[in-house]
Amino acid sequence: MKTLFNAALALGLAATPAAAAELTVVTAGDQNMVEYVSEYLGPLFEKENPGAKVRVVGTGPGDAGSQKILERFEAQAKAGSAKWDVDVAVVHEKFAGPMVEAGYLEAYRDKIPSGKLVTRGNADMALGTRVSGYVMPMFNSQTALAYNPNLLANPPKSYAELAEWAKANPKQFGYNGIKGGASGVSFVMGWVYAFGEGDAGKLQNGPFEEAETKKWDKALASLKDFTRHATLTPGNAGTLDLLSRGEIAMGPVWVDMFYSWQADGRLPPDLKLILPEPGMPGQPMHYVVPAKSPNRELAEKFVAMATSPKIQAEGIVKRFNWYPGIDAQHVQAELDDATWNKLFKDITPEDLAKNGKPFPIAPYNNAILEAYERQVSN
Repeated sequence: MKTLFNAALALGLAATPAAAAELTVVTAGDQNMVEYVSEYLGPLFEKENPGAKVRVVGTGPGDAGSQKILERFEAQAKAGSAKWDVDVAVVHEKFAGPMVEAGYLEAYRDKIPSGKLVTRGNADMALGTRVSGYVMPMFNSQTALAYNPNLLANPPKSYAELAEWAKANPKQFGYNGIKGGASGVSFVMGWVYAFGEGDAGKLQNGPFEEAETKKWDKALASLKDFTRHATLTPGNAGTLDLLSRGEIAMGPVWVDMFYSWQADGRLPPDLKLILPEPGMPGQPMHYVVPAKSPNRELAEKFVAMATSPKIQAEGIVKRFNWYPGIDAQHVQAELDDATWNKLFKDITPEDLAKNGKPFPIAPYNNAILEAYERQVSN
């Protein structure tokens, strides 16, 4: 276990709490997450709150970035610090549950106006742990099926229809398995949700039961047969690349990546998206407020601003092509028609609410991946 001093060095923070008017925001994720706070949210907040100063610290991409934040909270809790040196943190969904269970977070969502605008289930359950009240989604990153309407005028609208279509159109569906990127992993999880003989809700919310893992054999056997008729792509980008060249007609993608490629001219503008029934997984990033934030009221005001309809529209949708953390219907009035139609024409807010699913809790997630290796890859 890192010492308190080493944990402070790892985050680049002093071991003493920030000054009263200085708000410290620590974010996991790529550099664009740091820049979003430092160059956009921070200046806006400082303008709205004269005298306040926003300090931003990035902890790095992927799970490792959120792990550093969790370790930071753990170190300060064990040290018995009366006030911690983080006011707001942005963490991956996977880490919200452990933080809540350890008592590291404030239940603040019901105190801010935008808290009432959240409708996705992943703001209440985070991979099997109830986090309702403790998190506000910064954004929702969603997977879906992209397709070429010139090759596929009437796309399958469900996993069941997709399975039939793929048999009749060999090699026209492409996905990257489970090792080349998370869009393929998401597709596999959605397949188990659709065809597994167990309870998909239990996979998403727990509890873990070993007996549940025995209910996927038929689903995975059908996935093996499906994969024989599919094209295996080299990764998330590989699926998009094959779609762009017309070598496949359909495949799973990350929605924000899809729209970014279209904006850059790397995908034809007429390619479309569909979110098939009964759904595919996505994942949010969450704003959390530490239980011992030195500037709790200021922290709540910051998250309230960052998750307001106006900022979700300008910052999350327009800048990154992410789906908003709050219900999209509240964001629509803040967007021009062109932006709204680009992001929500193919997949509506209603589609997201119905078919946007969480990933399975970790034990089921790992068990499905292991079963895929045994029963589909071999």
